[in-house]
Amino acid sequence: MNIRLQLFELEDQRWFPHVIRQGMLDFLRFMITRLNAYEAALPLLQELLERTHQRHITDLCSGAGGGIAAIREQLSQRMGNTVRVTLSDLYPNLDAYRYLQESADGAISFIPEPVDATAVPQSIKGVRTIFSSFHHFPPHLAKAILQDAADKRAAIGIFEGARKSWLELLLLWLFFPLVILLVTPFIRPFRLSRLFFTYILPLIPLGIIWDGTVSLLRIYTPEQLQRMASEVQTTNYTWRSGRTGAGPGKDVIYLIGYPEEF
Repeated sequence: MNIRLQLFELEDQRWFPHVIRQGMLDFLRFMITRLNAYEAALPLLQELLERTHQRHITDLCSGAGGGIAAIREQLSQRMGNTVRVTLSDLYPNLDAYRYLQESADGAISFIPEPVDATAVPQSIKGVRTIFSSFHHFPPHLAKAILQDAADKRAAIGIFEGARKSWLELLLLWLFFPLVILLVTPFIRPFRLSRLFFTYILPLIPLGIIWDGTVSLLRIYTPEQLQRMASEVQTTNYTWRSGRTGAGPGKDVIYLIGYPEEF
């Protein structure tokens, strides 16, 4: 699937009810964690941390923090040191962040104020990451995120948990409605609103299927990412894009960038 369509996702809309957005993001976090969807990204993240001599990740556009707890734990094991993560978002999901912070004994923290990924404050340090969110940005804003990282000499890793294929789209339509109904009672933190908007008034499942479809169509291919990175105005900064992983639920499209002076 080499096309990219700039359609709209419901969770991006300011008018979209927060309780539905929160339920959709909680499901995404649950599935990413259960599938260990970003396992293939671990060597790339380790490379960024080691090249920049850091043990701290600042996650941008965190949503509900999908998969970050497992990623942090596995990175810490691989590197033999505690890797710490700070979550941030333009619309912070504070309940999810507090849950992750408590579960990680403080190794995960969060910024409660909105953080714009196109203009990250200079005071916010660490290797920047964006998981499952870069496709939300049209090209001019996506490029602005890369430019901001390069301007501030910050390493950045962008990861999309997909191969961007028609098979993934078919699996989404055929199997995800059933998966949503089966796993919803096991998602934490528990919310009655999530049950109501899944089983009584199924706005969360409808939103997940719609946004999942649009997400696949909006994801940038590795070639598009590399072309975008090549347009960033900077010196002594390396960019690399590609695909990694081993099958549905494990494929990752990535772009990593880092300043060369470290």
